[in-house]
Amino acid sequence: MKLTKAQVQYFRNILDSTEIEIQDDVTCLVGKNESGKTAFLEALRRLNPAQGAPAFVIGQHYPAWLEKKHRRQKKDLESVKAVRAWFRLEQADKDALTSRLGEGIFSSDEIVVSRTYGGRCYYAYDADETCAVSNLIHRVDLPKGIAENVKPLKSFDALRAKVAELQETGDEQKIAAAEKLSAEINNYLDGSDGFSRLVLEELSKLVPKFFYFAEYSKLMGIVKIRELLEANDEELNDGERTAKSLLMQAGAEDDYLLNPEYEPRKRELENVANDITQDVLEYWTTNTNLRVEIDISMETENTPNGQQAVLDKLHIRMWDNEHMLSLPFEERSSGFQWFFSFLSAFSEYERDDNPVIILLDEPGVGLHARAQADFLRFIDERLAQRCQVIYTTHSPFMIQPGKLERARIVEDRGRGEGAIISSDILATDSDTLFPLQGALGYDLAQHLFIGPDNLVVEGTSDFIYLSVLSAHLIEQGREGLNERWTVTPVGGADLVPTFVALLGRKNLDFSVLVDSRKEGHQRLQSLADQGFLAKRRIITVGQILSRKLGDIEDLFTPQDYLKMYNGAFQKNYTPSKLKGADPLVRKIARKEGVSRFDHGKPADWLLRHRDEILPSLSDETQRNFEKLFSSINATLSQ
Repeated sequence: MKLTKAQVQYFRNILDSTEIEIQDDVTCLVGKNESGKTAFLEALRRLNPAQGAPAFVIGQHYPAWLEKKHRRQKKDLESVKAVRAWFRLEQADKDALTSRLGEGIFSSDEIVVSRTYGGRCYYAYDADETCAVSNLIHRVDLPKGIAENVKPLKSFDALRAKVAELQETGDEQKIAAAEKLSAEINNYLDGSDGFSRLVLEELSKLVPKFFYFAEYSKLMGIVKIRELLEANDEELNDGERTAKSLLMQAGAEDDYLLNPEYEPRKRELENVANDITQDVLEYWTTNTNLRVEIDISMETENTPNGQQAVLDKLHIRMWDNEHMLSLPFEERSSGFQWFFSFLSAFSEYERDDNPVIILLDEPGVGLHARAQADFLRFIDERLAQRCQVIYTTHSPFMIQPGKLERARIVEDRGRGEGAIISSDILATDSDTLFPLQGALGYDLAQHLFIGPDNLVVEGTSDFIYLSVLSAHLIEQGREGLNERWTVTPVGGADLVPTFVALLGRKNLDFSVLVDSRKEGHQRLQSLADQGFLAKRRIITVGQILSRKLGDIEDLFTPQDYLKMYNGAFQKNYTPSKLKGADPLVRKIARKEGVSRFDHGKPADWLLRHRDEILPSLSDETQRNFEKLFSSINATLSQ
């Protein structure tokens, strides 16, 4: 199953998160400290936890300023659904359900699971018991008269009642038919007390568990082996569970760790250390001279009854080839400890096929910017290939500017509204937006001073249209932007000349794409005259469309653009409702009775609904963008 949406209500500072869309691969919750990011993950974790059995506790988790008030209002707090999640059945899930329950049982691929403060779990689904009963009846060879008599039945309770009725007739043929039906019912339900219970049992096997990892889940440098192996999983804290995962990776289930013979034990420990070292260094490029060392010491200690016991301890150390010394694990940097610990904890879930969703609370907060980039690569290449990932961050280096559709903004708006989670990256709080702005700024700086070929555009909506349409056309075997281009949005038409003036003489090649306006582009032309850029490298939308005025939105046909506009603003405009001969965005603004609308929202809609929009684009729209890309590519230096 894939998690598609999640909603948290009345949990810590979240009153109602609303239904938050979750990406199929990676979702990033961005916000400042205490905004509600961790609260969202903690609530989601409790829906179906992979580690232990954390529960919803009213006295700890229900919003403190509302608990007394709601109790006075006689609200049943135990029945409040603190978390709700929407899942989509994948083909493998449908195949498993069909093999167990039969064809045509589910009329929808959506399953909704929720959990209350009282711990009750609810499933909402569209399963047709009538279809299941019909399938069963058709599998049983019944005499024609009896078959016609039972075919109209719509529930297993009704079918069982009919079986009892047939058994009481004394008619041998009917009794034989009843026995066949009874055997088939028992085989189908397999001990379940009804169809609904059977469906729940089968669905519960498919719902992913939530694996939560946070700072306090870090590994201990010294692990008491026997205590850990003998403890009940539900009694362990998160750090101890991480240690147990490492032990299991080391082969503890085969008693290698406790083998009294030195050689087999040492060899096994070296094999485990080599395996972990290879894993770590693949994604830890900050220091490639490290090597994991694992050893076991045996100590005697006095027990409370006066006896002596042998205590096996596993020690983790890191050998540094460059400095020719080893240090205890807990003396390495906190960032390295976190990364190593997560690899150890995740290994337990990477080895099996059970569905799991990873929840990472502020991953890599102690990592250097380069190491955070390594961890993002680890998420994409390793984690997201196995399962969905949801992580929180307030670090610009944990946000990928090219994948902003993954970002969800988290703001705490006080006791009146609580924490709000939104995919709208135009948050009102500048502190909340800072990580996104920082990520975009860092990415911009990196590209400007590394990439020689820069295409300067006015804003982020231009960037989205160019990036998405270019990729789409290239997939169709048509011309898109040359891969040499770095597309650089500068924040507005007025800033384009300033940007070119500041950096146009820094041995960087620029081409500029701008909308065609009444006032023209005298400042850009003047900069071209002064040698800041070649005149041929100024491209206007009007040139592409062979008309005087035009915005980048005019490259879309009105019908194509209105699909995005209507989706972004919940409108139902058609081209016939727009009047005038001026650019498309001005026609829409006039229809709305405003001077200007937010041009970024339709672009954002395209970014998040590209699979829906791109296949339906008209050939005229695609020809316009292809002509634009051809003109831009022609300005590249040879």
